[in-house]
Amino acid sequence: MLQVFSSAWALLLGMMLLQVGNGMQGTLLGVRGALEGFSTTQMSVVMSAYFAGFLFGSRMAPEMIRRVGHVRVFAALGSMISAVLILYPTFADPWAWSVGRVVIGFCFSGVYVTAESWLNNSATNQTRGKALSLYMIVQMVGIVAAQGLLVLGDPSGYVLFVVPSVLVSLAFAPILLSVSPTPAFDTTKPLSLRRIMTISPLGCVGMFLLGGVFSAQFGMAPVYGAEAGLSVVQISIFVSTFFVGSLVLQYPIGWLSDRMDRRVLICGAAVLMGVGAVIGIVLGAVFVPLLVTAFVIGGMSNPLYSLLIAYTNDFLEHDDMAAAAGGMVFINGLGAVTGPLVTGWLMGVIGPRGFFVVIAVLALSIAAYAAYRMTQRAAPAPAQTDSYMAVAPSASPMAVEFAQEVAIETAQEGEEPGKPD
Repeated sequence: MLQVFSSAWALLLGMMLLQVGNGMQGTLLGVRGALEGFSTTQMSVVMSAYFAGFLFGSRMAPEMIRRVGHVRVFAALGSMISAVLILYPTFADPWAWSVGRVVIGFCFSGVYVTAESWLNNSATNQTRGKALSLYMIVQMVGIVAAQGLLVLGDPSGYVLFVVPSVLVSLAFAPILLSVSPTPAFDTTKPLSLRRIMTISPLGCVGMFLLGGVFSAQFGMAPVYGAEAGLSVVQISIFVSTFFVGSLVLQYPIGWLSDRMDRRVLICGAAVLMGVGAVIGIVLGAVFVPLLVTAFVIGGMSNPLYSLLIAYTNDFLEHDDMAAAAGGMVFINGLGAVTGPLVTGWLMGVIGPRGFFVVIAVLALSIAAYAAYRMTQRAAPAPAQTDSYMAVAPSASPMAVEFAQEVAIETAQEGEEPGKPD
């Protein structure tokens, strides 16, 4: 692990700073929107806009890189991110913020594609799994650290918007000054969504529903905190607890995933996530139980993303795994666009607890569908399944392809597993 860090520290440091900027701006907008008097419906559009831009960017970024190269795309998109972050407090209007969030989402998607292709190129067959794990860890650490910075200033002022802009600008210096010559860029032609749905109905349905959970968690949690009357410090702790839960529980769930029927684990994790959301509905904004709720939801939702990918891989040939990555990310992105919109609408109808109602319904729907699928097809034996590789729901299709390569290489190190019918 130290060897991997020493060879890719600049890239990992830069990505952590980018995540600090990204995590900070999302929470800050939720708090500032409440101070500006924006409705939950307006804020849901603002938060959803990021995921729309990210979804569009994940499709466009590879072509941009092929046309003008990694460095130009990386630098141009980074400059746009920094500029938009400065403009938010200047144009305190929900529609202007929505446009800014589309741009931010598009740019971050392109930045992730570029950085992840660099990381993949710098790793060897022996270090690729460790590199992916470190990448996910620094992403989570960056988002958690971002929440701590919110208490250093007044969200009604200008300074807190300058900080993420500066951090994003600084993030590009170590990356652009230290990366090796840019790799040749190529992406795998994706499988059709219809074929992926035929191969793994649970993987596709679960990914769509989970996209709504993740975007509500990432986008609407600070809006919930502001509507529920939490202080800025409490909102920061609340949002960071989602990601702490993910960081703590990702690997235990991954360990279990390689040793049991993954559908049982998917069902169990979704039930726990739903129970956590029900606790949030019942207890409301009682702070300590609220943190427990956030820990459980984050600790289940983020690993479920990797778990659904691993489950889908169990029914794919190795040559098709990377091709399926883009489709799975696209399905998740469609759900992510709708998540904040539904959450904001319901919060406007029934109040802040609508945030947890949406998560509970989506989580229990995943559990119910997983239970149904267990009656439709026999599970492959654990020895015949491919390896679970942790990957964050915020990652681009490039990182998911990266994870697929690791899973394939891990399987090929041992006896080649058979594939289920």
